[in-house]
Amino acid sequence: MTARGTRRSLPFAYRFVVAIVRPLLMVLTKRDWRGAENLPATGGFVVAPNHLSHVDPLAFGHFLVDNGRPPFFLGKEGVFRVPVVGAILRGAQQIPVYRNTGQAADAFRAAVAAVNEGKCVGVYPEGTLTRDPAMWPMVGKTGAARIALATRCPVVPVAQWGPQELLEPYAKSPRLFPRKTMQVSAGPPVDLSDLYDRPLTGAVLREATDRIMAAITTELEKLRGEKAPLERFDSRRHGLPETGKFRRQQGESA
Repeated sequence: MTARGTRRSLPFAYRFVVAIVRPLLMVLTKRDWRGAENLPATGGFVVAPNHLSHVDPLAFGHFLVDNGRPPFFLGKEGVFRVPVVGAILRGAQQIPVYRNTGQAADAFRAAVAAVNEGKCVGVYPEGTLTRDPAMWPMVGKTGAARIALATRCPVVPVAQWGPQELLEPYAKSPRLFPRKTMQVSAGPPVDLSDLYDRPLTGAVLREATDRIMAAITTELEKLRGEKAPLERFDSRRHGLPETGKFRRQQGESA
């Protein structure tokens, strides 16, 4: 199916967003897209990108939509409560994540169902914008690995570079000019097949997650033309909060 044909099959709210946002991105940004051949042509799969900026879902989504595999994101539940935006996200069948609550398992079940329906499910393994000082991928959370092992679907690692120039982390105003290049590179699916028949222990989930993060980092090294640090940044070791703006002035609330 062509990218245009795929878009016609999307929910109305999804098509509405694409119709509004895609022309803006075509005008306001340049594109350097690589590795589209690594996206499965059919069937459900997990796609796992790094997270640099609050606008990188747009670059990432643009890449996937135009290559015929529109993503269905796992996103923070709070965004779904924003007036208008929340209604659009729900209408577009995006998947809310209720962190640290009894409803957290609902997102996992919804993601598994989406994969089994043949959808591309986008999961940010870091769970938030990278805290790494040089903006390399951090230690990942196990959500993407858990979905992949439960469904035995492909996991495609994706690296992004450039969205942070359009909108710096936690900045409120974008820098539109000169036009920024959105670099997006999809790597080959991560091989997790040797883990499929093992119990889903913490060690197995961590091994799968480490492989996914390593593959994302490899793609980002290609985009940046440099090597990542040998040790991945871990927010917990540095005493940083799991979510939200973390470079705060003393006494500023979370």
